Amino acid sequence: MQLQVTNSPFNEEQAELLNRLLPTLTEGQKVWLGGFLAASPSGVVSAAPAPAAAEAAVPVQAAAAPAVSKDVTILYGSQTGNAQRLAQKAGQTLESNGFNVTVSAMSDFKPNNLKKVQNLLIVASTHGEGDPPDNAITFHEFLHGKRAPKLDDLQFSVLSLGDSSYEFFCQTGKEFDQRLEELGGKRIVPRVDCDLDFDEPAAEWIDSVVKSLSEASAPAAAQTAPAAAGAQVTESEYSRTNPFRAEILESINLNGRGSNKETRHIELSLEGSGLTYKPGDALGVYPENDPKLVDELIAAFGWNRDETVTINKQGDVLSLRNALLTYYEITVLTKPLLEKIAQLTGVDELHDLIGDSEKVKAYIHGRDLLDVVQQFGPFGVSPQDFVNVLRKMPARLYSIASSLEANPDEVHLTIGAVRYNANGRDRSGVCSILCAERLEPGDTLPVYIQHNDNFKLPENPETPVIMIGPGTGVAPFRAFMQEREESGADGKAWMFFGDQHFVTDFLYQTEWQKWLADGVLTKMDVAFSRDTAEKVYVQHRMQENSKELFEWLQQGAAVYVCGDEKNMAHDVHQTLIDIVEKEGSMSREQAEKYVADMQQQKRYQRDVY
Repeated sequence: MQLQVTNSPFNEEQAELLNRLLPTLTEGQKVWLGGFLAASPSGVVSAAPAPAAAEAAVPVQAAAAPAVSKDVTILYGSQTGNAQRLAQKAGQTLESNGFNVTVSAMSDFKPNNLKKVQNLLIVASTHGEGDPPDNAITFHEFLHGKRAPKLDDLQFSVLSLGDSSYEFFCQTGKEFDQRLEELGGKRIVPRVDCDLDFDEPAAEWIDSVVKSLSEASAPAAAQTAPAAAGAQVTESEYSRTNPFRAEILESINLNGRGSNKETRHIELSLEGSGLTYKPGDALGVYPENDPKLVDELIAAFGWNRDETVTINKQGDVLSLRNALLTYYEITVLTKPLLEKIAQLTGVDELHDLIGDSEKVKAYIHGRDLLDVVQQFGPFGVSPQDFVNVLRKMPARLYSIASSLEANPDEVHLTIGAVRYNANGRDRSGVCSILCAERLEPGDTLPVYIQHNDNFKLPENPETPVIMIGPGTGVAPFRAFMQEREESGADGKAWMFFGDQHFVTDFLYQTEWQKWLADGVLTKMDVAFSRDTAEKVYVQHRMQENSKELFEWLQQGAAVYVCGDEKNMAHDVHQTLIDIVEKEGSMSREQAEKYVADMQQQKRYQRDVY
């Protein structure tokens, strides 16, 4: 249909513009435009000379209501809880702007409902070497499979969390973003990839999404009352961005004399913080770098340690030494960091190095900033220019090893001291060695609680639990046992623990023995790999008890795994499938589905790193 100047309220120039625009609009856009004009506060329609135009506004507006969707679905894939927290924050912000929001873990969302969604936000972390988090696996597979629907009416945006020290940085979010586009979706705003210091870019993404959706649904916004009031929850003033300085009450080496390990049991006071947690949550700790390493780095550059540098957008200033001690990461190299240093310094050898992905991967393993300066420097750059390319010191997350019910105003950690030699220099873990060597009772650490709904005891206290946690992976299960003891839970509990030597490395041995004696713990199997000629690990103990373990699974037991992902957690996962296949007389495919269903039902949860 063409507008004619003679039968419309528009002049010739306006009519020409409209005639060029209208043929390009989809039906949905035309309906939306009708609703927008009908509800426009400027009174565009009612000011028209033709009365019929104003009368037509009522039915057009009614038709527009379902098309101009105020419904937003936010799906998160989260391993440690960061993506979940950001998804919930986005939901609260959207609700306060008049949107109807559904926030859900990907594992709780029915994939077939995706074609009903018009506005979709994805918040996804990347786990391990580019893998989706456990609660995103099923949805990820569905979206990339043959059953994924066409999504031509979908609007979406992705917030991706990752760690640039890994090769496949933000891979899961990138894959979601690409796949949704392939299925026909249109971006609300472009994908944002966040490194470990994600608060600021995530907040900007949320603001951009809210602004874009608010502009697109302006007519409906006037008719929808804000719904944020009910979403607010009273929380502690202390958080990831405002950590609490917790006093160290105790620091004990759990390993016996002669062990080649040092595992610290650290008790911290939360008194006065208002911080609360549940078993399965983690404690975020902001560490300080080794003063010796900082001084060597400053000396290698030939800088003045007392020179001041600005550390953030707010203009906060610290001495160079304090900035490198407390604010910047200097022990981890990443390809993006090397690229920035090469661009800043113009060193040809660095440019040659970053041009070869395999060489970069080999180089950054076991090296730090001091290695770079000693090999390619000293660089003729100012301290301010150099620190501008550095990454902010990320918090270290530790599984909480205590129950708040059993230890009011306290939080306990189990930290293995990391020491090793690489490329001709002794190295150490930033946080673990700070705790093991440089902190004493009475000192404080900046901490916050990282809630993790993906690693929680069953709601029903009668549900049997199977816990698999070698080494420091024992931490959350100590919390589980303390909580079950306090609550009087009467469900069966089975612990699989492993380490190197029975005599020196049986972490929390007396506590486990007491729980066994008191009936809080039903059964415990241990594996000490260096006490026998042939190394024995927790998965071997699982295989030895395969019949009983499968019986527990058939009784509805929940399985929990905590510890090293690359080796232990992978082997335990395969062993679990083996047991189900063997004892359940199933095919491999059926056994894999059985275990996948357990994950879907939250009966198989992992806290791996």
